[in-house]
Order: sequence, then C-alpha cells, then structure tokens
Amino acid sequence: MEHTKRMRDVRSLTLDDIKAVLADLNQPAFRAKQIYEWIFSKNVCSFDEMTNVPKTLRDELSQRFTFGVPTEIVKQVSRDGSRKYLLEFPDGTSVETVGMPSRNKLSVCVSTQAGCAMGCVFCATGFNGLARSLSAQEIVDQVHHVARDFGERVTSVVFMGQGEPFANFDNTVTALRMLNDPEGVNIGARHLTVSTCGVIPGIKRFAELPEQFTLAISLHSAIQSTRNKLMPGVRKYTLQRLHETLQTYVEKTGRRPSYEFAMIDGINDTTPEMDALIDFCAGTLCHVNLIQLNDTPGSLLKPSPVHKIETLQRRLTMHGVETTIRNSRGNDIDAACGQLKQKRVYLS
Repeated sequence: MEHTKRMRDVRSLTLDDIKAVLADLNQPAFRAKQIYEWIFSKNVCSFDEMTNVPKTLRDELSQRFTFGVPTEIVKQVSRDGSRKYLLEFPDGTSVETVGMPSRNKLSVCVSTQAGCAMGCVFCATGFNGLARSLSAQEIVDQVHHVARDFGERVTSVVFMGQGEPFANFDNTVTALRMLNDPEGVNIGARHLTVSTCGVIPGIKRFAELPEQFTLAISLHSAIQSTRNKLMPGVRKYTLQRLHETLQTYVEKTGRRPSYEFAMIDGINDTTPEMDALIDFCAGTLCHVNLIQLNDTPGSLLKPSPVHKIETLQRRLTMHGVETTIRNSRGNDIDAACGQLKQKRVYLS
C-alpha cells in the first residue's frame, strides 16, 4: 500500500514524458501515442483496458505508475434522473458531484474544493469549512466518472459544486482547458461555466483568458447589507466594485455573465430587494437565473413562494433584463444548488 501511494499518477505525464518512459523501456515510439490516447481520449482507469498495448508493457507500466481515480462511496438517483455521487480520492478527501441528463445531453456539476470557506448562510457546503482545494485532474476526474456511469458523452460542465472556483483559480483554469481540449474531453468553451461568489480579482483574471468560457455570479442580493449577511465570505468585495468589474468584463470579453439569485422568503424577495436587483441589472449585458431556495436541514431560511418569483421575473423582463426561472435538479437527493454536504446516505 505504501508503495502504491508513492507511485506517480500516470495521468500527470505529458506525451513527452510517456515517450521518455517508453524509450527507457526500449519500446517503439508509436506506443507513446497509443498510451496517451487511452489515458486522455478514452479515459481508461487501468492499464488492462489498453487492449492494443502488449501485456508485458502494461504490466511493466503498472509497476511504475498508478491511476489515481476517485472511488465512488455513495450514488443517489433522483426522480428526475439526476445522479449525485460522493467520490473519495486516494488521500481520503471526498467531494460530491452531480450528473444531470436532459434530452440527449448530459451536464455535470463539479466541485473545485472539498468544503468551502465562503460561509454563505443558505449553503450546506460551507457548514464544515474548507478541507482543501482540488487539483485540476481531480476536477476533471469528476466529469469522467459521471460520463462512465451514464455511458454517455458529457456535453456541458458547470463549476457550481462544492467550493469557490476562484479561490482555486489556477487549477480551475487548467481543468477548464483540459475539458475544452479537442484531444481530450472536447467540450466547447461556451458550455463550460464557472460560478463565483463575486471574487473580484478572480473575475479580472478570468476576463484575460482567451477562451470563451462562461461566467456566472452568485449574487443573491443587490442590497449590500443583505448580501453581507447572506454571503459573509465576500463582504470585502462590495456590490459597487462588483458591478464595475462586471462592466469591465463585458467590455473586454463581449460575453454575457449570468447572475444566480436564490430567492429566500422575507429576505431577498421584498419590493426594495426587487427594485435593487432591477437597478443593478438595468442597462447592462446580463442574464438572471431566479432559483427557488432549496431547503437545507438545520437552516431557518425558507424558499420564496412561486408567485413572488414570477413577479420578479415579470418586472425584470419589463426592464429589458433577460430572466429565467430555473428548476432545481435533484433536490430530493440533496443534489440541488446549496445542498451539497457530503452526506453519506447508503441506499439498500
């Protein structure tokens, strides 16, 4: 076991690294491309699956390298077809990820950290704080796991699971590029969405990327005092600065950010809150996703009634703001927004 822990994950090798290993083993150069394709295009989990590679070479590689893929601890299946997974990495760290099928498409919601330090009061993920950030490979591994379980190609990925992606910026961007790579998972950049609580330095860096990745902002209130209470982790990034940063983002990229707005009864669904959101969005390029808050055990916050959500949608639309009421997926298995808490529910 100790020897296995010391072995390098083969998926951390570049094509040149693999060529060097094979040269050391006196193997023909063409084997490197074969092995690379098995690992990064076909996403195998073991050397035994590399059927066009000689068994002697597979055995030799298995003595030198490991596949550090996560282990599925729990899987829950929702009435709507969504599946939530509790995945454990070789060091014992676990995260949750969700697969959401819809009309010949498969979307995956990935976590970028184990736990979260943001402390949003409506989100179960942060109740136990942050354990650690994930590597880019660990983020991508979640996508591979869902694809294998469904037996389908993943068509879009949202970085909206556990953690704040911009608190793990470099690994998040590397994972985006691995998922976008035509030689790898090959998901179009616009089908890769990163959701942030509003970490302004991260938004500025994200605006500099050449790819057309999509940005989503967890907004939840356009009144500073309310947002401070709901999202204490981004208190220092004021709404005024956030608004200015997003305008710069739009000017620089030409891309439309979306605003996530989880509606909470009596908190952010009042007339002043609606007015403030309309003012925040008016005259800007954006899309608002209105979400009925998902119940989390132990929380005193309750979902807004549907009629209030529909009222806000009508008012935003009247002011020229594109708005969608988003149906949560998987809330019967605690897989919806704000519900990911690594609960180990074993199903018989």
